[in-house]
Amino acid sequence: MPAWVWVIIAIAVVIVVALIVMSAIRRRRLRSQFGPEYDRTVMESGRRGGAADLRKREKRRQELDIVPLSPAARERYVQQWQAVQARFVDKPGDAVHEADVLVTGVMRDRGYPMENFEQQSSDVSVDHPNVVQNYRAAHAISMASDQDQATTEDLRQAMIHYRSLFDELLGEAQEPGRRVS
Repeated sequence: MPAWVWVIIAIAVVIVVALIVMSAIRRRRLRSQFGPEYDRTVMESGRRGGAADLRKREKRRQELDIVPLSPAARERYVQQWQAVQARFVDKPGDAVHEADVLVTGVMRDRGYPMENFEQQSSDVSVDHPNVVQNYRAAHAISMASDQDQATTEDLRQAMIHYRSLFDELLGEAQEPGRRVS
């Protein structure tokens, strides 16, 4: 074979290897950034579709103006959470519904769009990938509760799940050493 053919083959091999390496680096970055959300999205949409979806979420998130809560708003939300949590003992279904509304309010005040639940969870997954699955589970339990299809244990789990996202949404500007209760 002529030397120029070997050169073309070598260049093609280098290009293929470079593309494979770049793809692995992008995949590793997405997996690192999104954690369990990466696995869930890839399981739903396949490796290519999942990765494309996560990149689309990142791009959308960059266009959003997500802001921290003011200290007064944060304190107001902490007090509202405490009231919701106290109501859980007597009316767990109502408390879970109120927790859903409260978390949605925090997200709205922070600047997350409120188009629909799926879009909300996708948007919040970029900033809070480790608790977005909790948010989805809590929302599903809240919906089941609205249909009287959730046990008290389910409702307790929903409150724990909502709390994990609530703490993260409030925690970004939280004073050091102060625990939101």
